[in-house]
Amino acid sequence: MRNRSLPTLILVLTCGHAAFADNWSHWRGDHGNGVADNATPPTEWSSTKNVKWKVRIPGQGSGSPVIWEDKVYVVSGVPASTERPQAARQSTATPVPNQQSERQRRQSGSSRSRGRGGRGGAPLQMLKFTVFCFDRATGKELWKQVAAEAKPHEATHSTNNFAAASPCTDGQHLYASFGSRGLYCYTMDGKLTWKRDDLEKMSTRNSFGEGSSPTLVDDRIIVPWDHEGQSSISALDKLTGETIWMTPRDEPTCWATPLVIEHDGRKQVVMNGQTNARSYDLETGKELWRCGGQTERPVASAVADGGLVFIGSGHKGSFLGAFRPSGRGDIEGTDDVVWTIGRYTPDIASPLLSSGRLYFHKAKSGVLTCVDAATGKPLFGATRVPGLDTIYASPIAAAGHVYLTARNGTTVVIKDSDTFEIVATNSVGETVDATPAPVDDELFIRGAQHLFCISGS
Repeated sequence: MRNRSLPTLILVLTCGHAAFADNWSHWRGDHGNGVADNATPPTEWSSTKNVKWKVRIPGQGSGSPVIWEDKVYVVSGVPASTERPQAARQSTATPVPNQQSERQRRQSGSSRSRGRGGRGGAPLQMLKFTVFCFDRATGKELWKQVAAEAKPHEATHSTNNFAAASPCTDGQHLYASFGSRGLYCYTMDGKLTWKRDDLEKMSTRNSFGEGSSPTLVDDRIIVPWDHEGQSSISALDKLTGETIWMTPRDEPTCWATPLVIEHDGRKQVVMNGQTNARSYDLETGKELWRCGGQTERPVASAVADGGLVFIGSGHKGSFLGAFRPSGRGDIEGTDDVVWTIGRYTPDIASPLLSSGRLYFHKAKSGVLTCVDAATGKPLFGATRVPGLDTIYASPIAAAGHVYLTARNGTTVVIKDSDTFEIVATNSVGETVDATPAPVDDELFIRGAQHLFCISGS
């Protein structure tokens, strides 16, 4: 077992519920690395096998589900003109065959591209930006709240949507970000506590849309705001929504989510960026260190462990680096850059850091690489994973397995080891862009049409 001494994403919270031992309170889990330390989800399923329940989610959204004790929370942008009252129920819809192509799914209307603005999408329309809460045991809808009803001011890419950010929770409040439509804080039973709908409207590169998620830590919530206007990163008071600090950033659009780490008793906010990867002091927002070398329009979020931070990007170039968080100022070319990789690096899906191994996809493809996190040396080189095509969801790890999910709805489960070994290949039969959430003996998958609870029990 390799060194896992450095605390990473500060979301480790205690669950007192007798039936559910753990939570998944953020899109990358407690550590921000995509690892569920105690979960033992199934390795085999289909659209019916090992499906404890599935419920249809109206509208479109690719934010990952978050789970706290006996409740599951997801977000969606629901067309205001077509919304119908819907009781949460198990769907009997016929699954999409796994071999159907992405193009065929778009044409048949099963892809998330249906009804959206942007490249190849439909005209913009009024949407109800909605938060849903489901009973974890049954999938029954417990409550839903419409945070805002608005027509988006700008289009989005045909493979994106207007509810792409994942919610987060500390067990007292649920925080849902709809980007330019605002950040909303609810009690766990759905009562609005505060909202920030006065944020500047984003103008994203090529109208690709928005997607960064907020990060919750201690008494504040970190909000990234990189776009083609004045970019920034801010810390808000999680109880009131008031701004604690806001730091301008000279960065174009970035879709990454901040990672909070701790080094020498001081917490840092690490954020990817096209100009520089950077770290900020959590208390003040002051920039601590930065390093260039990233590629265009970065999406992948940082991971950290063993005293190192790992940041990469893979569009129109390749870069992945390991950095010591002790550096100050511009650390490019210094000893604080431990190693770099210039091939096969991740684009949209973030890396997975598990047991000292760093897994990442080549760009958006199903080609997977695994390296030793301490040295950057390959454990297994770029390997084509059968069944996987375009990748948006980030890999996750639980119980000695790594779960790799593609847009075609296929999840390939491999062993979490130094060698590449496939354990199982599964499909839920519909497009999946959201990162799955493993909790206890269950796996929650947000598809284009349904929320699935996968369980072997």
